[in-house]
Amino acid sequence: MSRIGKLPIHVPVGVTVTIKDSVVKVKGPKGELSQEVNPEISVTFEGGIIELTRPTDERNHRALHGLYRSLINNMVVGVSDGYKKELELVGVGYRVANTGQLLDLSLGYTHNIFLQLPPEIKVETKTERNKNPLIILESADKQLIGQVCAKIRSFRKPEPYKGKGIKFVGEVIRRKSGKSAGK
Repeated sequence: MSRIGKLPIHVPVGVTVTIKDSVVKVKGPKGELSQEVNPEISVTFEGGIIELTRPTDERNHRALHGLYRSLINNMVVGVSDGYKKELELVGVGYRVANTGQLLDLSLGYTHNIFLQLPPEIKVETKTERNKNPLIILESADKQLIGQVCAKIRSFRKPEPYKGKGIKFVGEVIRRKSGKSAGK
């Protein structure tokens, strides 16, 4: 058995799960998410526990077993607790502001970058004196919040010489020495 796939998913109080025609819908205090599951993988929900089983030990079935278990677990955690990501802008003159779902990034280019965020994501920006600006994203959908973070980060990835760019809070960037270190 798959180590991930065989683990049961415990559904917390206040979260409702409905399974119909190989579509799993999870609804909780933070929102509602749905995931279509391959019909070969069977999903059962009894007594507050979701279990997934596969028909055979073929390579494809083993892969799908662990995949769908992880996706459904992420949905349950998302609608009950939610996910939160914090991005930090490191660099002189780097600024960020938001008006509703529109993010305004000033990253040292000749123009500002405007990014319209999906309505499922709550965004907050913090700018304090003598500290790097922060972008705080919250959502129930782990996949969506990861995609948005990757998109924001792609505008100015952290570089290894001065450490400038957009990075996650707590992320350690491997630093390189300049050209004078070779002598």
